[in-house]
Amino acid sequence: MTSETIEQDIEIGPAEAAEKVAGGAQLVDVRQDFEWEAGRIPGAEHIPLEQLPAAAERFDQERPIVFQCRTGSRSAMASQVFRASGFEAYNLSGGLEAWVAEGREIEPDGGVVAGPRPDAS
Repeated sequence: MTSETIEQDIEIGPAEAAEKVAGGAQLVDVRQDFEWEAGRIPGAEHIPLEQLPAAAERFDQERPIVFQCRTGSRSAMASQVFRASGFEAYNLSGGLEAWVAEGREIEPDGGVVAGPRPDAS
């Protein structure tokens, strides 16, 4: 398997992510608190990326994990690290932006995809 094949295998779209979650996969949102509060996928667990290493033991290694963030960049890193550690991990390609673009539900009612903070470095 080439690294390109592995990368394609790890990247899944909103429809496939929804199917995996419906089938029992764990859904983990790695965004910051302000992003989570603005809008999120129902059923997701919120663990900011920087807290993920300390939370790794909380995950069931027998169940797939779908990681997501706003655009899929941060969650791609998480997916790759967890995949390398023996988890069946996937990245929601395009992140919450792609999820919402497909008309999929987010919470709370009236929730939005928060953009990056203007003061972020």
